[in-house]
Amino acid sequence: MKNLSAAELRRRRGVYTMAILSLLAFIGFGLIPASGRNVTYGFILDKEWILIHQWVIGAKSASQLFAGIAMLGSIVAYMQFRARKTIRVASAITSAGLLMSFLSWAAAGKFIPFTGLLQGGLLLSVPLIFGSMAGVMSERSGVVNIAIEGELLAGAFASGVIASLTHSTTWGLLIAPFAGAMISFLLALFAIKYSIDQIILGFVLNVLVYGLTDFLYKRLLIPYQSTWNSGPTLQPLKIPVLWKVPILGPIFFDQTIIVYIMYLAVIFIHLSLFKTKWGLRTRAVGEHPTAADSVGINVNRLRFKNVIIAGMIAGFGGAYFTVGAVGSFGKEMTAGEGFIALAAMIFGRWSPWGAVGASLLFGFADNLQGVLSITGTPIPSQFMLMAPYIATIIAVSGFVGRVRAPAADGAPYKRGGNA
Repeated sequence: MKNLSAAELRRRRGVYTMAILSLLAFIGFGLIPASGRNVTYGFILDKEWILIHQWVIGAKSASQLFAGIAMLGSIVAYMQFRARKTIRVASAITSAGLLMSFLSWAAAGKFIPFTGLLQGGLLLSVPLIFGSMAGVMSERSGVVNIAIEGELLAGAFASGVIASLTHSTTWGLLIAPFAGAMISFLLALFAIKYSIDQIILGFVLNVLVYGLTDFLYKRLLIPYQSTWNSGPTLQPLKIPVLWKVPILGPIFFDQTIIVYIMYLAVIFIHLSLFKTKWGLRTRAVGEHPTAADSVGINVNRLRFKNVIIAGMIAGFGGAYFTVGAVGSFGKEMTAGEGFIALAAMIFGRWSPWGAVGASLLFGFADNLQGVLSITGTPIPSQFMLMAPYIATIIAVSGFVGRVRAPAADGAPYKRGGNA
């Protein structure tokens, strides 16, 4: 293939990299001794229908089997690249094969509750998905949203406190979006109206929320914990029939209301962004605000509205930390997940489904290191925490494909001037 563009050259390097990693996994896990002979994967969590109870396989055989699947995926990716077709599905197969190959080797001699592993990964992805959706909404409109962390933390604080005072998870969920919207209002006001540097502003807002919640936590929540910081938590809701579907049922249909709302939110945002007039206008003001203005779109007003909506989405995601998980609010309990959500948005190339996939990767890796730590494996759990961050750096660097933000992202717009 001659005269390849820069983006195509990066895609080709990505395909070659996947093939080399797959080959190394096949050879390496076949030569490196495992700590046990077999690995056991469990697939039953509750009383769902049984398709397969558990799968016992030799650790080395499983490692090489999944590495072989990864190699097959890389071959398909190369063929699709040669045909100038998308390689996303083949890349996903290769990535999954490599991950399962490593897991089979690392968990040799252990029992891995595979369905539970996936379910836990989904739960840990919930705030990341909400945060990345907020990032997509805001940055597709042309406003950099570094304040996702603060929006998540504000939502967590407000939902925890209100749920504690009212003894109602419903009120906790309802107040969370408004807390996130308050932070995004400040972002929109100073970034859009006063043209403050959006990256610096985002960090300032995060520090503001950290400081404010820390102050209230020490002065109010700790001294009066039984009243202000002991809220109820949501209980899982089983979707009739669907929750009994083997493997998939317990993962997707035995969750709390926050998770079900997350499903609807992702679908709604994707359809709205790419199938509606509002979505077309949103993408227009994020890419070519001057052109959008020339056809009668009020650029800054649309940006302002979308940033507020983004804050509400992130605020609702923050409720997961309190009413969706532990009930009470803890100091800085978001632990930087707003920044991880921002990375997931970039990894997902500013698209809703891409951001979801990246968030799931982070959530799965986080849960996997916990499971491996409990079961006791020869690999330090810290290395598993590094994997998604390394993958994000590779993706953001453009090594596996072009990663481009909306053209006007972060650029204030003044009517009659340059965007």
